[in-house]
Amino acid sequence: MKNVKTVLVAAALMAMTCNAQADWVGKASYYSGGRTASGGHVGAYTAAHRTLPFGSQVRVTNLHNNRSVVVTINDRGPFIGGRVIDVSTHAADALGFRSAGVAHVRVEPIAVAER
Repeated sequence: MKNVKTVLVAAALMAMTCNAQADWVGKASYYSGGRTASGGHVGAYTAAHRTLPFGSQVRVTNLHNNRSVVVTINDRGPFIGGRVIDVSTHAADALGFRSAGVAHVRVEPIAVAER
């Protein structure tokens, strides 16, 4: 019976660890036009992330002005070191960094799609 309890506790801890969602903090840039890695197009509030499954939704917050938007991941990238996400031009406008080109942001997963 003690072994069963140990296994159940270990399984519960592993499940919590696997479901934990990380935030990313780093630089964001923006892009526009063309086809995405998911086969779609860059939309008004879409973004590219290296690892999150397509269809996942994340909140991106500009840490300079505290503006935030929710975007849907439909592409892969960014491919420049130190950057954590590429957002659409509309999202960059809403976040207030389009003219600067890059911003210091926090990326928080809201809904992670199944792989």
